[in-house]
Formats: sequence, structure tokens, C-alpha cells
Amino acid sequence: MARTYNNLFPQIYDFGALYQAYLKVRRCKRYRGEILRFRQRLEENLIQLQNELIWKTYRTGEYRTFYVYEPKARLVAALPFRDRVIHHALVSVIEPIWESRFIHDSYACRVGKGTHAGADRTQTFLRRAQRRWGRVYCLKGDIAKYFPSIDHAALKALLRKRIACQDTLWLCDEIIDSAKRLTNGQPKGIPIGNLTSQLFANIYLHELDKFIKYDLRERFYVRYMDDFIILGADKAYLHCLRKQIAGFLAERLFLQLNGKTQVFPVKSRGVDFLGYRIWPTHRLLRVRSKKHMRRKLKKYTKLYGEGKIALDRINASIQSWLGHARHCNSYRLRRKLLGELVLKKEVVTTKKTIS
Repeated sequence: MARTYNNLFPQIYDFGALYQAYLKVRRCKRYRGEILRFRQRLEENLIQLQNELIWKTYRTGEYRTFYVYEPKARLVAALPFRDRVIHHALVSVIEPIWESRFIHDSYACRVGKGTHAGADRTQTFLRRAQRRWGRVYCLKGDIAKYFPSIDHAALKALLRKRIACQDTLWLCDEIIDSAKRLTNGQPKGIPIGNLTSQLFANIYLHELDKFIKYDLRERFYVRYMDDFIILGADKAYLHCLRKQIAGFLAERLFLQLNGKTQVFPVKSRGVDFLGYRIWPTHRLLRVRSKKHMRRKLKKYTKLYGEGKIALDRINASIQSWLGHARHCNSYRLRRKLLGELVLKKEVVTTKKTIS
């Protein structure tokens, strides 16, 4: 019998817990308008949230939607500041319940994980697989429209496997059901912008992790949110795995594999995963990443010359990219791209007329 957890709700609405959640949400954003307004009556606002939770009168606020276009177009839904405080308070209590149960090789939205750790693990697996089999094949999977496809009823059932506290489940259901406003009332999909969505998405695909690791007994498996790879010695065998995984996703989680899911030999092209092309011996940046940075540097040169962007903003963007690029074999690329960058402000001269 799986262990369930009760009496969680008082830990969520505790005033100290709400205050700590407030500190987390405002981190690096404390001078934004809505945060300053919340802070002006901080104690009153936190007590108001506490009372709404205790008396179950809390209702999720209105979503603000916008699109991001990197690496592809995605609809992001953001909640007001007060709602984000409640999400942090909830996650801080229920996340540890699953964190100890998640498999080691799930790398998205977890402390101590991330893209760089996932890329390191993938390369380690490639080296082990090459030593064992010589010729290595990769099944690279991608779930089609993952966040919009998560089934509300299935997600709620998974939460109830571990949480017995009815009040906490009421809050989880309120947050999940609020997403119906974005889907014309359809009980599917969770907003990309919510902190809770990151945890719910990992809980949902933990079922896939268990199926692959414990039922199929695949050792060389790494997942980062809705992308995953499995290494094997036989192409036909991996195609068979692909069919089994597609069946499991459709029957148990109501999801589908993306058409980009494929099986290929690693030696000829590497594994394009987590922002890198990875081989057992080395790793390179994605071609898309190089092209994107080139375009960005040209844009910065133009904007800086016109006085439309500050130098510290350019530096922050470059340092972020360098932090990613340093985790692969990119020394010559970094030197070349930065060597091409020349920031020079245009000098505007005015001619004097002699009358």
C-alpha cells in the first residue's frame, strides 16, 4: 500500500509559510509595481490570503497571457502576485512528497538538476553504452503539445495516490480547474507559467519514468520534461520500445508522441538534446543556438550604435550564453563570435550654416 500524507493544509496556510513564499516570489523582482503594492500592506495581504485558505473562499485570479518565441512559440499564462504566493506555499509542502520518489534521471525543474547535469548524464550513458555495445543507437522522444494535453482527471488521480489531506486536494483542484478558462472549459491542459505546473508536469510523467525504468527495465534513459532519450544496441529493438511507449502514453496518460520522435545511430550525428549535440567523446552547441547568437549580436551592435540598449544589458545576455557554451567544446566558436562583436556608438554631427 502506497504511503499517503495527511494534515498538510495547516503547513500551507501558516503565516510564516506564506511569508516565506512571498519572499521567494519577490526575489529579483521586488521593485515591480504589483509587488510594491502588495508590500505596502504586507501583513494585511498575507492574513487575507490565510483567511481565504482557511475558509476555502480562495479563487484563482485572472490569467495574463502572452507568447514567447524561443525556442518555439508558446502561450504563457501568468497569475497575479498574490496567487503566485499561494502556489509557492503549496509547492514547498507537497514537492518533497514526490521528490524522493522521482527517478534520478529526471532533470527538469528540480534542485541540483537542470540542462547541464542532464547533458553530463547523457554523455556518461553514451560512453558506457559504447564500451558495452560498440555501435549505439538512440531513441529520442518528444511528447506532442505536452502542457496543453495533460488530462485533469488523470492528474487529480495521481495526486490522490499520495495526498490524503482533503483540504490540500481542494487547493490543488482549484488551481488545476482554473486552467479551464484558457481552454474554453475543456478539462485538459495546465498553464506553462505556473510554478505548480512544473511540479504537476513532473508528477504526471513520473508514470512514464516508472514504466520505462521498472517495467521495460531500460538503464540508459534520461528525461527533461517532455523530451527523453533511450540508448540501445539494436535499432529494431528501439523501434519496438517506441511502440510500447506510445501505447502506454495513449492508454494511461492520454498523450501522444510527437512526429519528431525517431531512432538513429549516435556515431553519425550525435544526440541533439538539452541544447547540445552530444557524442561519447565530445559535445557541441546546437547549430540553432549558434545562428541565434549571431543574429542577436548583430542586433545588439545596431541597437547600441543607435543608443537604444545599455551595455550592461548586452553583457548580461552574452554572459548567459557563455555560461551555456562553456559546457561544451566551443572555445574557438566563442572567440570567433566575440571577436566579431564591435560596439560603437554612432556620432551624429550637425552642420552649421553661415548667414
